[in-house]
Amino acid sequence: MLKKDQFYLPDGVIYLDGNSLGPLPKAAVSQLNKTVEDEWGAMLIKGWNDAGWMKKPSIVGDKIGKLLGCAPGTTVVGDTLSIKVYQALAAALAMRLERKIVLSDNGNFPSDLYIADGLLRTLKQGHELRVVAPEDVYENITEDVAVVMLTQVDYRTGRMHDMQALTKAAHDVGAISIWDLAHSAGAVPVDMTACNAEFAVGCTYKYLNGGPGAPGFIYTRPDIAEDAEPSLAGWLGHAEPFAFDLEYRPARGIERMRVGTPPILQLAALETALAVWDDVSIHDVRAKSIALSELFIREVEANCPQLKLISPRNADERGSQVSFAFEHGYPAMQALIDAGVIGDFRAPDTMRFGFTPLYLDESDVKRAVEILTDIMKNETWKQPRFQKKGDVT
Repeated sequence: MLKKDQFYLPDGVIYLDGNSLGPLPKAAVSQLNKTVEDEWGAMLIKGWNDAGWMKKPSIVGDKIGKLLGCAPGTTVVGDTLSIKVYQALAAALAMRLERKIVLSDNGNFPSDLYIADGLLRTLKQGHELRVVAPEDVYENITEDVAVVMLTQVDYRTGRMHDMQALTKAAHDVGAISIWDLAHSAGAVPVDMTACNAEFAVGCTYKYLNGGPGAPGFIYTRPDIAEDAEPSLAGWLGHAEPFAFDLEYRPARGIERMRVGTPPILQLAALETALAVWDDVSIHDVRAKSIALSELFIREVEANCPQLKLISPRNADERGSQVSFAFEHGYPAMQALIDAGVIGDFRAPDTMRFGFTPLYLDESDVKRAVEILTDIMKNETWKQPRFQKKGDVT
């Protein structure tokens, strides 16, 4: 399963931040060069037809959908995750006009909550965004709820919701279910068909290694795809984009969830990155990521008592990341990065580590803990250069 030789990883660096940005697949470089030189360069605008650019959002969407247990033709890629959240929520609300509550939790990624709040304020129809603790979601799924909008894996702690059980609870009271799979796709097994949720969205630059700014995706359950209102009625979601009608007519099925012009260079990199899954089982990846995470937790707790585990101890209840709280987490992480172990920090005190078996093994984990232990023992993080915060933490 280990495919470390297929990724660009700087010598001496142990990368534990694939849950935030996956590394560059080596094959993506040649594919990008081909797309730039042989397609954009040689074909110019003819590339939309001759190189099949216009169909890429659906082709790449199906590749992602296959990883997520989605039926063919139900997933499309393009635009940003924020836009896809907006589309899914707007479509869901239109399906439950008589209800006014959108239920989420405070473990959701803040951007999802911002998008929801902005949409509800724009609608001005008396909607309420109800945000509860993750462990309180189930009991708050009541008959006044229109939409249950959750992220499966908590970006801070890695806590993982039971997607199938919560979706069923939503359906039992007549609510619509939307899942953000940003920290799930390529990390944990997902079966959207069995889950039966109406919508799913996600990004592609984390465990799918699509690169910085790689586009988002959206899934719509097949039985509602012809009725879901896209809300953001972009020209490429039109039934006939090049008829240039002045009135919008939605395309068939998931194609109506397309909005703007496809980012061809990013799609080229993403499609190449997804090829790694042609001979890799997500179940094998999950088993290995649990083993690596468990090893990391044991070693950190044995050697770094200053750090407190805030991820679920039960591996079945967390995604492919492990988080520890430390009062001085930001400078400690900067010292760790300076020493060649790249994780990341989330306010106020969370040190976050991602485990991706495609390019990590046991020796990487043990060496990372050795370096972390040295930093904690010698309080290296106290150095002034590690105290200054950058624009991105």
